[in-house]
Amino acid sequence: MEIIQTISDLQKIKKGCVLTIGNFDGVHIGHQDILAAARKAAEKNLAELVAMTFEPHPVAILHPERTPGVLTPLELKKHLLAKFGVDCLIILKGNNELLNLSPEDFVSRFLVENVQPSVAVEGSDFNFGVGRSGNIDTLQNLCAEKDFEVTVIEPRQIKLSTGQIVRVSSTMIRYMLESGHVTDANAALGRPYRLAAQIIPGRGIGKRLGFPTLNMRRPQQVIPAEGVYAGFVRIGQTIEDVLRKESLGLACEEKIPAVYSIGQARTYGDEFPLLIEAHLLKENVGSFVGQYMAMDFIELIRSQHKFKTSEELSAQIAKDCEKARKILTAQRYEHCDE
Repeated sequence: MEIIQTISDLQKIKKGCVLTIGNFDGVHIGHQDILAAARKAAEKNLAELVAMTFEPHPVAILHPERTPGVLTPLELKKHLLAKFGVDCLIILKGNNELLNLSPEDFVSRFLVENVQPSVAVEGSDFNFGVGRSGNIDTLQNLCAEKDFEVTVIEPRQIKLSTGQIVRVSSTMIRYMLESGHVTDANAALGRPYRLAAQIIPGRGIGKRLGFPTLNMRRPQQVIPAEGVYAGFVRIGQTIEDVLRKESLGLACEEKIPAVYSIGQARTYGDEFPLLIEAHLLKENVGSFVGQYMAMDFIELIRSQHKFKTSEELSAQIAKDCEKARKILTAQRYEHCDE
């Protein structure tokens, strides 16, 4: 997949491409529907599929105080967009001038003059232009004048574990994660939610309890609610390894079943910062300090609470590990990725 990061390089794009524009945070199943329709149109027209995204999120530039949490860091987003058929990705980084164009100027001065697509594929809730003043109807009307068509994709809906039917969106997924509903978030993403960052030294409490952990530096992503989770860990030498290439540096590129703890270790006092830890359900894997870890969340086991003694905590962790093994075995996940 070709990457374009400057407006001057837009001339490299073959004219008549199929274009889709969005932040694509999460690259969730709604985004995947848009990408699938765009891919089909590109193949029909013998054209390139071009996606345009923003880094950081436009709200972070225009209204920093309202910046939404990140679901997919840029490296993971690039990997997923390529996986879903994007030939060329335009990454617009902090372009205030572009974000403040009127819908009319965005189409005429940016799309028509620079990209020259034959088809644009967008969701029905698409907004663009200064103050999000343009919507999908605006785009259709403007594009009809400029002689390229717009295909509109309706939003996806899913049934939550509560039985409620909701529209899939990045905002909805953030809420699901921040409230601990990782299985619902995963259904909307079409894959397990992944948290990734460097492995750092811990305080050794888990090891003293008989359950050593890998400790993660706090990532610049949405962190699921405090709790204990079942999931799979991947280890790599770089952040790109664990975001894009699944797992490197281990035999068979395996993903390791694990129990995660996100919380402040209140059993040992209230002064602890938020800790993100993974106890690997595998023997003799090493410390990996300084390397990078990806945590794929599968299911919430329980919420966090304070224990009266270390012995009570240790007994509960043993129960958590047993439950995690059952959950991860029931998921029928393969131990090696394709």
